[in-house]
Amino acid sequence: MSVTESTPVLRDERRELASLTVRAHTATGRYAAAAVATILVGLLAWSFAINEAVGWADVRSYLFNPRILQGVVVTIEITVVALAVGFSSGLLIALMRLSKSPVLRSIGVVWVWFFRAVPVLVVLIVANNLSLLYPDLGIGIPGGPMLFGIETQSVITPFLAAVIAFGANEGAYDAEIFRSSIRSVPKGQSEAAQALGMSPRLSFVRIVLPQAMRVAVPPLSNNTINMLKGTSLVSYIGVADLLYTSQSIYSQNFKVIPLLMVACLWYLAMVSVLTVGQSLLERRLLNGSRRSRGDLTLQKELFNHG
Repeated sequence: MSVTESTPVLRDERRELASLTVRAHTATGRYAAAAVATILVGLLAWSFAINEAVGWADVRSYLFNPRILQGVVVTIEITVVALAVGFSSGLLIALMRLSKSPVLRSIGVVWVWFFRAVPVLVVLIVANNLSLLYPDLGIGIPGGPMLFGIETQSVITPFLAAVIAFGANEGAYDAEIFRSSIRSVPKGQSEAAQALGMSPRLSFVRIVLPQAMRVAVPPLSNNTINMLKGTSLVSYIGVADLLYTSQSIYSQNFKVIPLLMVACLWYLAMVSVLTVGQSLLERRLLNGSRRSRGDLTLQKELFNHG
């Protein structure tokens, strides 16, 4: 072999050696950074664990206190009901925004614009004081007598005000998630389903929506977790949730840090459950979406050969 022929081979070997050296240095740097971060987190956790001001004995004694558990139940109830309102209204508003009707699209745009612009705390306070704006709720003739009415204050309780505020706010954000997820599904999916004899509604429910939900689950889960944490704002209107109950207890015994630690632990537990549920739901929707696409492909092949 001549010198001219061996030069490209030597260059390739040098480049490969240089690439291996760079990768080795990069891996060493990552391991070193991970080790330093682990040590710092460990030291912080240890200093927190041995801090007497935390009052771990008080934390253990109040962790399953009946009043605390009742506050946890109220927090979960607000989250579940508001979540149902938010999901249903969000999907409806998303379909309105995707509608061909300019009236429905305008209503959806205004809804999303308003509740994304106004802070949820303001909506919460307004909903709790709705009786000042409308003393009575009912059905009547515009400009005439009311045929049926009831006092607003007797209907809009602080709990219901919290559900309305968080449900409306959640629906506005979920609507944009549903809208973008539905639009991410190729139009050929619904067209193929309708070509096989499915109605537009059936093709949406069985073909488009499962694939859209697979895309929507992660951001919807983030919104759900944010709403769960945001329910702590209901303490402003006197709803006895987890935070309000913790505050009412430490206002009597002055054990501020232990009771706040109890609230933190319960929020961590609830968010952990939601995170695990998100993972299971993502896995199930992924498998279901694969089956739906597989069934549709098989039907298309049978239709073509038939």
